[in-house]
Amino acid sequence: MADSRQTDPAPQWWSRPDGTAADAGREGVPAPRPEVGGEAQAPTPVREVRYDPWGEQPLQVVDRGRQGRGFRLWQVAVLAAGTALLAGGIGGYLGVLAERQSSTRLELPQAGAADQGRAPDSVAGIAATALPGVVTLHVRGASGSGTGTGFVLDQQGHILTNNHVVADAKEMAVTFSTGESVTAELVGRDSGYDLAVVKVSGVRGLQPLSLGNSENVRVGDPVVAIGAPFDLSNTVTAGIISATGRPVTAGGDKGDGSDISYVDALQTDAPINPGNSGGPLLDAKAHVVGINSAIRGADKDDPARQGGSIGLGFAIPINQGKRVAEELIRTGRATHPVIGVTLDMEYAGDGARVGDKGEDGKPAVVADGPAARAGIKAGDVITKVNGQRVRGGDELIIKIRAHRPGDPLTLTVLREGRERTLDLVLGSANGS
Repeated sequence: MADSRQTDPAPQWWSRPDGTAADAGREGVPAPRPEVGGEAQAPTPVREVRYDPWGEQPLQVVDRGRQGRGFRLWQVAVLAAGTALLAGGIGGYLGVLAERQSSTRLELPQAGAADQGRAPDSVAGIAATALPGVVTLHVRGASGSGTGTGFVLDQQGHILTNNHVVADAKEMAVTFSTGESVTAELVGRDSGYDLAVVKVSGVRGLQPLSLGNSENVRVGDPVVAIGAPFDLSNTVTAGIISATGRPVTAGGDKGDGSDISYVDALQTDAPINPGNSGGPLLDAKAHVVGINSAIRGADKDDPARQGGSIGLGFAIPINQGKRVAEELIRTGRATHPVIGVTLDMEYAGDGARVGDKGEDGKPAVVADGPAARAGIKAGDVITKVNGQRVRGGDELIIKIRAHRPGDPLTLTVLREGRERTLDLVLGSANGS
């Protein structure tokens, strides 16, 4: 069921205790050399904490060499400063290649006509606008119970949250800000993106939150997080966007790499803690720009530091969240963009090296896959994606998963000491 883990700001959100490669053991992915097409490691070592949705103790802290784990749940921002800023007028992997699958875009609520002219000018205004659409999830499974957060997507009762909140759920209850509580059923989930959609029925007056555009988020923008830290529902905290495009990974509890998630995350200092997982990160106009999912955890070897927010939180960008939610609602599964190669996850140099062989002795570059068509060969080291530097296999996976199947990419490849630029169109594989 839902759990939270702690890692370092480098690669692994919901870290795995054994540090197993992200998608190792999954379809077409040889462990410990995962196949490319997913995501990547974070350049800076990060410590990630994953908490049980029921508000229980963090499971563990994991380090992955030079790359830390992802993070979960957030930290406390300065409400006074945040309020002042807002009041002052804050203005807006992998797997074997499969044929590209078109992802149907459902008409989930977007910031539009209904939002014209509505621009909350304070933390209080944002909270008043968003709280009716935020819910607390109480989940119970074989391993225990926990608490998480989610938010309403549409009038049909679909609610978006984190996969780690509901992954092992046998029973789920959703409580609204009014105190009304109803049962919920799972619609679909994806561990690779750590996203899930659940649905409630028979509830009137649902108030979906408006989804913003995470591509427009800038460092320094004020944001507000809403969730149920330690089961304290309807908790509002404020802060700013501290950085964008942070490669974060997490998971690994299953040991086969199938539960590792990769995200090109938004970093924030808005206080996030266990129970905030799955809740919205809102901009100054009360539009959702991210899904709160991880935090930089305290040092488990330092008795003076406790698990919880230390001001380094991470959220899944809403643009990625919307795409995955649409697919989960339509088919119960999400597609993952892939390039069709097996990566050498033990490579210690700078960049992501394509392996010499794939799983079970198969070629490391899938025949007639995106990478093969682009001219990528075994042993090539991919150093950049669309001009952005990648420092390892995990980070490459993250950069790739930030896109949609069918998107064109430009890869910079180092081969026999010479750099070359190759154009590639992403393929598609089913998630899990």
